[in-house]
Amino acid sequence: MQYVSTTNAPQAIGPYSQAISHGGLVYTSGQIALTSDGIMLEDDITIQTHQVLKNLREVLLASNSSLNNVIKTTIFLSDMDNFTTVNEIYSEYFGRHKPARSTVAVKTLPKNALVEIDAIAVVG
Repeated sequence: MQYVSTTNAPQAIGPYSQAISHGGLVYTSGQIALTSDGIMLEDDITIQTHQVLKNLREVLLASNSSLNNVIKTTIFLSDMDNFTTVNEIYSEYFGRHKPARSTVAVKTLPKNALVEIDAIAVVG
């Protein structure tokens, strides 16, 4: 088991790792719209979703993986009314690659984020 860390994405805000790599897979922690220096972005679903996916991409790169190697994501939304907007932005980052995915509505997210995404990906 290998802990993954990069300064190109926000550091964990609790007792967990940005990701864990094990057995040819990487499991990322959920990413929210924090910048790499820990600043929470404004309350806008478009801006936050782009930042979340950029963070996820950086953690995957640090894990010797990429968005193209993702096999499963989970999206947590504070408001399902944002589902269409998040889907459009998500499609920009994943393109023709379509990993398995779950999307759930939640009451609140850390730092009152509007969206959080985690992933499981193949390493290499």
